[in-house]
Amino acid sequence: MAHDSDLPCDGDGVCMACKVKPSENESLTCKTCATPWHVSCLSAPPDSMGDAVNWECPDCSMPPAVDVVPVKQNAAASSSSGGRGDLIAAIRVIESDSTLTEQEKAQKRQDLLSGNSKDEDATVEGVNQDKDVLNILDASLNCSMCMQLPERPVTTPCGHNFCLKCFQKWVGQRKSTCANCRTPIPAKMASQPRINSALVIAIRMARVMRSGASSGSSKVSHFVHNQNRPDKAFTTERAKKTGKANACSGKIFVTIPGDHFGPISADNDPERNVGVMVGETWEDRFECRQWGAHFPHVAGIAGQSDYGAQSVALSGGYEDDEDHGEWFLYTGSGGRDLSGNKRTNKLQSFDQKFEKLNEALRVSCLKGYPVRVVRSHKEKLSSYAPDKGVRYDGVYRIEKCWRKPGKQGFKVCRYLFVRCDNDPAPWTSDEHGDRPRALPAIKELKGATDMTERKGAPAWDYDEEKSCWMWKKAPPPSRKPVQCENEDGTKVRQVRPKRPTMSVKQRLLKEFTCHLCREVMNHPLTTPCAHNFCKACLDGAFAGQSFTRQRTCEGRRTLRAQKNIMKCPSCPTDISDFLQNPQINRELMNVIESLKRQIEEENAALSVDVDDGSLDGNNEIIADEAVEADKSVEDDKEGAQPVNETETKQTHKRKRSSSIDNVSPKKPVDISDVVHNLEEVDTAHT
Repeated sequence: MAHDSDLPCDGDGVCMACKVKPSENESLTCKTCATPWHVSCLSAPPDSMGDAVNWECPDCSMPPAVDVVPVKQNAAASSSSGGRGDLIAAIRVIESDSTLTEQEKAQKRQDLLSGNSKDEDATVEGVNQDKDVLNILDASLNCSMCMQLPERPVTTPCGHNFCLKCFQKWVGQRKSTCANCRTPIPAKMASQPRINSALVIAIRMARVMRSGASSGSSKVSHFVHNQNRPDKAFTTERAKKTGKANACSGKIFVTIPGDHFGPISADNDPERNVGVMVGETWEDRFECRQWGAHFPHVAGIAGQSDYGAQSVALSGGYEDDEDHGEWFLYTGSGGRDLSGNKRTNKLQSFDQKFEKLNEALRVSCLKGYPVRVVRSHKEKLSSYAPDKGVRYDGVYRIEKCWRKPGKQGFKVCRYLFVRCDNDPAPWTSDEHGDRPRALPAIKELKGATDMTERKGAPAWDYDEEKSCWMWKKAPPPSRKPVQCENEDGTKVRQVRPKRPTMSVKQRLLKEFTCHLCREVMNHPLTTPCAHNFCKACLDGAFAGQSFTRQRTCEGRRTLRAQKNIMKCPSCPTDISDFLQNPQINRELMNVIESLKRQIEEENAALSVDVDDGSLDGNNEIIADEAVEADKSVEDDKEGAQPVNETETKQTHKRKRSSSIDNVSPKKPVDISDVVHNLEEVDTAHT
């Protein structure tokens, strides 16, 4: 094995130990790796000239206790020591092959070192699970120390990846710089390194896809079918706590999907055949979920950002809400720090934006979809809230939405809900439902921003002829599975159509998404807290903020400048030092670009194959139709007049070749032409 002081010569022939370029008589070349060494700097130089001919460098020489004769066993054993051991073992296999000439051995060594080796021997290829993953990830995410895929990867701010154990061993030697580029490592990261979860997921997925997918073992998932659930919410044996802290939903009594818009009619109520009635009250949100009025048992908004919102719950979550019965002002979600165990924090810490569930409400505003509304007894500031439980109050329509500063100083998303139900409200004595009414005057609209108002006709509107509210446009189709009944009365679940399957590279690429824009990262940055962002997204998140702030004492004396705390968008870690000189993660960027390039090449090849197949199929169809038409015409003419057999064959051959030649390879099959040809054949036959 190599001594600590043994170093070879570099590419210019200069010894890396004494920094002197040795002469030809003072240099020695290894017979295995052909690396030059300075004889005087070796800790154990060869004893004689005969030993110098077959001399192996300290890096290629095996320990004295290891037997070199069983070459393939040593090669297999050395594979666990890393990529370099595999390379040395492969070279030894080539050297021990007596069937090869010296020229063939040299060619195989050259191919092996250049990465172009096509040897199918298992020892030379070293096929294993990690190398399959290296092929997918383009061999760009190796640990800079052990040269293997990182196990529990740690990414430094300079963008280099290490195994957690390798990194801790490096730092334990009191080395405070990166092992690859000598960039200083932050002291907090050196003491508490964070594992890069994005790389963990990508490596795990690659291993599962390339090796575990063919093993045939399927993941068992336990699911309680709806017909097997009890009539009330229950608590599992594994998660028993007081109350309903870990309660599971009971049986769903309605047959609507989770993204159903509008009221729930009697057709979707097989238990009672009446539907969900306005004014119906339940004990809690779990029971409300069982009847489909509002499916989430915690969140106040049910919806999807690209589809719309189906229902909302008024439960006193925000002090900016204003409830006037037939119309109310609703505050969006977000703007609160819920990290850690802060699940009930009511203090705003940042502005709300039209995203996620807030965007779902805005989509319903623009499309004019009906939104189911339930009120909870927890809404203490409303005169229209029930005394106990949760009550269904019908459907409303969102007429406007905007943003304005709330009572706590941060901007909140606001929505104007106006009731539009065919049944009267629970707090009125009217016998009929709502009628179109003028919008109320909202004072806070004067200082509002990001105003959104529907311009076209709403999907849910009042019909003057039928004197009722109804769908004027087709309701949006459901994108979720729905329960239905078979002829024997058993409930089954309809399965929605499967989405197009994604390739391994596409699924890997999806894991490298930015935590801010949720898109594949462009110029990725990895923070010391192991979170990944696009460079433009991270710069935009802290745009306009300075790294320090000036302080004065009562306006007379200037104090020392104080550092501004800049928290990571995904955690409370201060990343102000990192933002002063952020380094792009080049290794991760190379992987992303390589995956994109390979996906584009696969898609291009697939499209070319499809186009070629369709053209060939069209040509065959047209040619066959032309031949059949010629045959039928010739058969019909045989009875009319005698024709020379040789002349008939030549004519038929000439017609068939001309019909095929006249077909344009880019022109698709026109069914009208085929029908016209067949009609001509029938006419001739007649």
